[in-house]
This record gives sequence, C-alpha cells and structure tokens, in this order.
Amino acid sequence: MAYQDRISIDPAIRSGKPCIKGTWITVYDILEYLAGGMTADQIPRDFASLASDDVNAALEFAAVRERKLAGSTAR
Repeated sequence: MAYQDRISIDPAIRSGKPCIKGTWITVYDILEYLAGGMTADQIPRDFASLASDDVNAALEFAAVRERKLAGSTAR
C-alpha cells in the first residue's frame, strides 16, 4: 500500500492539509495522537472512520516529507 492511496490534499478540506481520504482527519492529527501516547492500534478503535492502514499511511507520509526536508538542507 502506498500512502497516496489513503491520503489526499484538497484545498477545500482543512485548508489543504494532508488528510485521510474521506475524512477531515489530518496526518498532523494522527501524529499528535501518537505523540500524546495513543498507540497505532488505539487510534482506529477510537475513530471509526480510520483503519490501521490509515495510521501507517500517515506515518509513511510524514517520513517521506521529513526525508525530503532533510535532503533539501543537506550540503
């Protein structure tokens, strides 16, 4: 599964922030839940509109974005 299958960026939804397709839940929201102590298994149980693959896609999206940012500042 590629994160592109689960994440979309639409200017009309959450001001264009990357969201799980079909929801208003952003990648940032999922990362905040994880940083706040929720496990990847707890998130889909608490949010019926999410699947475990959505959490994995959010993590993959964040990793790819971080890699791009790190690459753009490498010297």
